[in-house]
Parts: sequence; structure tokens; C-alpha cells
Amino acid sequence: MFHNIPEPILKCMRELEAQDAIDREDGTPRGQRLRQIPPVTGRFLALLCASAPKGGVLEVGTSGGYSSLWLSLACRERGDRLTTFEILDEKLARAHETFVAAGLSGQIQLIHGDAREVISGYTGIAFCFLDAEKDIYLDVYEKVVPNLVPGGILAADNATNHAESLAEFLARAENDPRVDALVVPVGKGVLVCRKL
Repeated sequence: MFHNIPEPILKCMRELEAQDAIDREDGTPRGQRLRQIPPVTGRFLALLCASAPKGGVLEVGTSGGYSSLWLSLACRERGDRLTTFEILDEKLARAHETFVAAGLSGQIQLIHGDAREVISGYTGIAFCFLDAEKDIYLDVYEKVVPNLVPGGILAADNATNHAESLAEFLARAENDPRVDALVVPVGKGVLVCRKL
């Protein structure tokens, strides 16, 4: 999976990594910058997703499409498509450009809107990555977990660097009898939940 990443995808990854570094250096306001995962988290998510059981692959919080590129590698291995949700117009436009440039328009379904309004209608979920505004994590979690297949995985970013604001969400996941949950010290901390 990592040894044969198509050049258009690699090029888009490098461009997004460079833009993210510029945004962080010049102090671009949080709501305007890409706010994407680091490459090590992308690799980790791709491995998790590729190892998930058969079922749908979802992402909540597309931003510029960086994490989607990593998940697309897993989807290619799985023979699946990725469905990703983004609420902000400017990030939606950037993600669309990214997917076209990477040659992934046919493999990624980009949905404009609040995932919380529709995600409970998605059943048979094998993998869901959550990386959005922290105040929606618990709501998305409660809507996704019942629809995970046995062995299905929900992964949520920022479990370490936003541990305080995510305290209720993290406590719910770690004490939820429906899943096994663990915060993995990769990148900014990834909560990994596996449906029992």
C-alpha cells in the first residue's frame, strides 16, 4: 500500500503538507488553515482502515482532503470507496480540487453538509475517521457506533492534544461496553474504538 502510492496522490500529499506548514508558520487563523493530520497519523489510519472488516468507509471532517488521500490507499486495497463529509465551503472546494488532481474523483464521495444530520442512516460501517470540530465528536460517536459492523473501527484524532475539551467523549468511549477503546500516541493522539 505504501510502496506503490500513485504519483498524483503523492504530489497532492506534498502540496497539502507544504500548505499546512505555511499556514502554521504565518499564523493563519485556525478556522482558515487546513488543520490536517501529520503523515504518521495518515499511515496509521490507512493501516487500520485496510485491516478493518468488510463494510463502508466514512470520514467526518474532510478539510483539504489530506487524510482522505491516505484513506483512499486503504480503500484501493479493500476495493471500497470513501465517503467523506465537510461542512465548510472553502474546504470543500479545496478537497474537490485535491481529489480531481489526485485522480480520485471516482473513488471518493465528497458530501457537503453536517454529517450529524445523515450519518445515522449509514449502516454496515467498517471504518470511520472523525477529525472535525471537537464539540461534535460525542454526537457523531453515538450515531456511528450502533452502525459499526462487528470488528468495525471508529478512530478519532486529537485525543491527546485536545484531551481536556474531549474529556466527556473520551470517557464515554473508554467506558462503553459496545467497544474496546484505546488512545494511541500517534501524532496528536488517536482514539481507536473497535466494535465488539
